[in-house]
Amino acid sequence: MGHQGFGFIADVDGSEGRGLKMPTEIWERCDTIEECYEFMLAYASQGLPSDHGSQAGDEVRACLHRALNAIAGLTESCAIAIKEQGLQPEERYHAFFAVLQRDARDSLAAIDLVVAQPAISSQLVDNLNASIHLRALLTDLFLVSETLKQQAAPASE
Repeated sequence: MGHQGFGFIADVDGSEGRGLKMPTEIWERCDTIEECYEFMLAYASQGLPSDHGSQAGDEVRACLHRALNAIAGLTESCAIAIKEQGLQPEERYHAFFAVLQRDARDSLAAIDLVVAQPAISSQLVDNLNASIHLRALLTDLFLVSETLKQQAAPASE
């Protein structure tokens, strides 16, 4: 994915002028992935045999497609942001991005397998939710988010 310029959102730590500004694209991707996971938890609990014939079923496919789009290019977006923000030590971020890339690739494969099915049952989504690959990706996102918040905090705190 090529760099097309990023819009920036408010300070990560909520304070004007001191905090690290992060690209909107990264936060939107993370939010989309987290929202999809939360929806899938609710879908899994409904006991539906298929995604056909229900509003939740229609939404689960759309949600999974949004997650696929959000995951694709996530690592590259993070790497660009780290470089643009000048965060150090840069090599440590890049080492972690190799982990993020692997977990993103594995999550994409798992989600893509589910989307390819003619029917998406609650049980299938429950198994996807339990997937170590998707859980690893979510944990990666939480770690990146907290790391960026720590970078934004003044050293005296």
